[in-house]
Amino acid sequence: MTLLRLPMLTIFTALLFMAMPSAAQQAGDGSPRAATGGAQTLEDILARQRGERIDDRFRREAVGDPARAAGIRMQLGTLGGASDSEVFRALRYGGADVTVSARGPASEIIIQDAGMRWLEWRKGPLREWGGWLLAGMVGLLALFLLLRGPIRIDGGRSGETILRFNALERFGHWLLAGSFILLAISGLITLFGRPLLIPLLGKDAFAPIALASKWVHNNVAWAFMLALVWVFVFWIVHNIPNRADLVWMAKGGGLFVRGSHPPARKFNAGQKIIFWVVIILGLSISASGLSLLFPFEMPMFAKTFDIMNALGLSQALGFGELPTELAPHEEMQYAQLWHSIVAFVFIAIIIAHIYLGSIGMEGAFDAMESGEVDRQWAREHHSIWFEEETGEPAHPAHEAPPAE
Repeated sequence: MTLLRLPMLTIFTALLFMAMPSAAQQAGDGSPRAATGGAQTLEDILARQRGERIDDRFRREAVGDPARAAGIRMQLGTLGGASDSEVFRALRYGGADVTVSARGPASEIIIQDAGMRWLEWRKGPLREWGGWLLAGMVGLLALFLLLRGPIRIDGGRSGETILRFNALERFGHWLLAGSFILLAISGLITLFGRPLLIPLLGKDAFAPIALASKWVHNNVAWAFMLALVWVFVFWIVHNIPNRADLVWMAKGGGLFVRGSHPPARKFNAGQKIIFWVVIILGLSISASGLSLLFPFEMPMFAKTFDIMNALGLSQALGFGELPTELAPHEEMQYAQLWHSIVAFVFIAIIIAHIYLGSIGMEGAFDAMESGEVDRQWAREHHSIWFEEETGEPAHPAHEAPPAE
């Protein structure tokens, strides 16, 4: 009896498969995926490896028939009419009807499909290019110091000083500088800690360092934003460009030729560039930082991409049409990447600023240490400001300031 059942079962199975339309027929003979039964093709896989976007509707929309599943769930059990793969795709592409007990923002998103792209970019190009940028800046400054040496006070120190920055100005500067250094160190630990510090210190030692870095980064950020406003209010009036800046820039600020000291007001053209870079990058990094401090509450990039597309900036920059509908997690990932990119550029510029304000120029650090600078230093590097403050002529060896 058992032997008779086997041929009958085989015949029944064959008839059943003959009656069912093949996956290729369901996909349509004209479909590029007809040969794969509607699944992805080799070209799809290669395109993704090349970083190209593909039309993934063949997977995004293959989530079964929810209505049919609900109708026959009582007969077939918990899976209903949808297979495990279809349920997974519905979760992956946000097509599932998810009910969660948590009430936080974006808590109903179980799988965030763009997360791996963000993680790979963060682990790869972001760390690599950012690290090379910082190393390159340090190397460039070391080469400049080797070839040029420190910029000395050509006339020698006079032994007399003049007030350059008062206590309130110095407080704002050091609040900004100190908070920035803490943010830079804690941010770099967060980004590079796993590949660099864990092999050296071990996971147990790195854990409290990582926790402290996170706390410092989140809380010192407020001091940085306060200081940014502080220095803007105090120094905006001194950082308006003028004609003397053109002369200063034409002569490279005297950085490359010994004995060359183009005229300048309280801030020369180089310092004004640093000021505006700090303000612009500071505002940008603060905006993305606030978005990260308050997750899902301050989305910025969908609107930004929409504006860039409308103005044609995205096409001009070679990005093509940027996405304007972003999942909450994607907004956070873009904010984190932008925050890190701006931070790397910011740190590289501040490294150059620290160099010139310390070992790179004799007498420059005095301005922020005590607020007093040597009168000869002031004559050489800020001759117009020196004349305005003292009423005395600058050193006769220097060029007269250009007419305003």
